[in-house]
Amino acid sequence: MTTQDIAPAGGTWRRVIVDEGFRLFFPLGALYAAFAPFLWLAVWHMQLPFAAGLPPALWHGSEMILGAWGAVLIGFLTTAAPEWTDTQRPQGAQLWRLAGFWAVARVLGLLGAEPLLWLSFVADLGWMLLLILYLVRTSITRRTDRLLPFIGWATALTVAAGVTRWGMATGNIELAWRAMVLAGLIFTGILGLALGRIAAPVASHVLDPSEETVPFRPHPGRMNLAPGLVAVAVAGEVAGFSLAVTGWLWVAAGAAFMDRMAEGFLGRESFRMEVMAVMTSAGFAGLGLMAYGAARLGAPWGEVPAFHMAVMGGIGFGVLSVFAIAGKFHTGQKLGQSWLTVAAAWALAAAIILRTLPEMGLIPWPPGPPHLLASLLWAAAFLLWLADYRKALVDPATTAH
Repeated sequence: MTTQDIAPAGGTWRRVIVDEGFRLFFPLGALYAAFAPFLWLAVWHMQLPFAAGLPPALWHGSEMILGAWGAVLIGFLTTAAPEWTDTQRPQGAQLWRLAGFWAVARVLGLLGAEPLLWLSFVADLGWMLLLILYLVRTSITRRTDRLLPFIGWATALTVAAGVTRWGMATGNIELAWRAMVLAGLIFTGILGLALGRIAAPVASHVLDPSEETVPFRPHPGRMNLAPGLVAVAVAGEVAGFSLAVTGWLWVAAGAAFMDRMAEGFLGRESFRMEVMAVMTSAGFAGLGLMAYGAARLGAPWGEVPAFHMAVMGGIGFGVLSVFAIAGKFHTGQKLGQSWLTVAAAWALAAAIILRTLPEMGLIPWPPGPPHLLASLLWAAAFLLWLADYRKALVDPATTAH
């Protein structure tokens, strides 16, 4: 069944995409993640049409974090939170409202519309505050503490995003830059929290597809180790600790992600795409954060490529994992990926390697303009996933799941 097959039935597909958060926001996140870097590099040559006083790289970084990953965060939480709390999921106008705030900020950010920075400030804070309000209201209604960690991290992200946009609007580039980097590092904490809640049920399902047993039981003390150490490192950054101290804190946070990666070794089942993608996400996040800390301790590379390895690599593979796993479970399908999503994972890995390792001096630069090949592979990864899942996302038959 295709979108064209569905459309004549009274615009059914338009109702399907707002039946659950992931149906609307995962494609939005995938499209924005695919095209924003490509436009910035290949079309606008690392410039933006209306950016004059602010570094285009500042726009680029904030848009990837708040734009691409922001859409995924909305889709993930509006899909997972109702499942965790057994509550009615946001639908229809609730999702369109979030999408509206998100989209206004994205149009302005994609163009670098500096005269409208205060509007971008309001739009980004709009969707973030609405998301937090939804989580808080759900938590109070159900009298549960299951959402409190995500509320805390989402609040920290909102503060960092607000400071980023404030610094950009007032011309305080140094403040904006530091807040943008901190927002990306905060997102690795959200990643660690999400991986801790995804890895165990996926591993158990892979080991026993009948779900009659729970063969994989992670140690409770390790469940929140990675986000906990990221929180300590973020606190060190905010407190103004020295580069040496924060460097070691980020090395420790990265090591915790490597511990998370090690949990994925399940024997031959580790080579299942769903398990491997989660492991790879933790691996890139861990290596990136350790390299970020090492750069502060005198390693022969800068912080920028290490930051990209953690935020582009760790979160990027985490996003692909969520896309592939939630895309199956929430459309009533069994785990198992087609060649398109497997190819997406390989393209994503290649993009991350080509974006980070040459700048770190670990491999030669590929031919062509800097980062162009990486941006093409990056775009291909998210478009391949979307091509694989687009039918299921708009199929009315999958909305009962």
